[in-house]
Amino acid sequence: MKTLWCIILLLFIPLQSFAAAPNDLYDKRMELYKKAEAISFIPWYYFAAVDQYERNVRQARRDLPKQIGVIGIYIPPERWAGPLNKNQEDQNPFTISQFGGIGIDGNGDGIADRTNDEDVLFAFARFLRSYGTDHTHIKMALWDYYERSKTVDIILGKVKLYKHFGTIQLDQYAFPIPRRFEYSYRSTWGDARGWGGRRIHEGTDIFAHYGTPVRSTCYGIVELKGWNKYGGWRIGIRDINNTYHYFAHLNGFANGLEEGTIVEPGMLIGSVGSSGYGPPGTSGKFPPHLHYGMYKDNGYTEWSFDPYPYLKQWERQERAKKR
Repeated sequence: MKTLWCIILLLFIPLQSFAAAPNDLYDKRMELYKKAEAISFIPWYYFAAVDQYERNVRQARRDLPKQIGVIGIYIPPERWAGPLNKNQEDQNPFTISQFGGIGIDGNGDGIADRTNDEDVLFAFARFLRSYGTDHTHIKMALWDYYERSKTVDIILGKVKLYKHFGTIQLDQYAFPIPRRFEYSYRSTWGDARGWGGRRIHEGTDIFAHYGTPVRSTCYGIVELKGWNKYGGWRIGIRDINNTYHYFAHLNGFANGLEEGTIVEPGMLIGSVGSSGYGPPGTSGKFPPHLHYGMYKDNGYTEWSFDPYPYLKQWERQERAKKR
């Protein structure tokens, strides 16, 4: 089986390092995902999802090296070379295999380089394939690799998105309130809040009339829907960048919207209300507004960050489109 794997790998022409424009990056990544699919018989969107997850994690953390090529997957030295391998920078495919490392020569140059895009992606492809090629076994492989259920859920959410839209270019965004409606907002992230104990405001309040439409700001998966004593009727959407978009104090939800629903920028998800600060159904304790928050997952934990600059940017972009 190993011999067959190596023969297949050698059929592919190595890709050269390059400085590319954004669209070229998408094309090069998709080219690699498709090659990995051809080799492993695992659909390309699984590799795209893992790569996107890891790229976002590397951007959010300082303990991981910066991405060098077009692929963002980072395989630690001990996993690449083998945990008992004294040479943690080993690039010899044979000795790596003897120590149980997952590193391989993916481009046929005789070197197993964990900074080379093809070597890394095809090593990860072989790891996944060792469990099986169906969804259930791939999910098991991801759990054994990351040992974190939230990470697996986030990756499989990306799988669902890429499979549904058939592209990896899903980084467009929209302002949550349509421009034709009246609204106002300012930067309120970090302000003190007293109800339910001392805490800070983890978002931006967008004031608007009852029933004003609320739209998804991104391509994503509805991760949460329901009642929270602070946020009232609320929706949480996870986008492809490991960012969780939180919409709270809603008056109601769009028909057919459920946990697991795929959404896209500008899609109706609910309406502005004043729900929250009490048991289910509590409303009217404050003026109607949308609380919009953003949270980033870094592979270990999740934290809030100020959404105001992003809201301003999306608002400007929509105004520019109307001109």
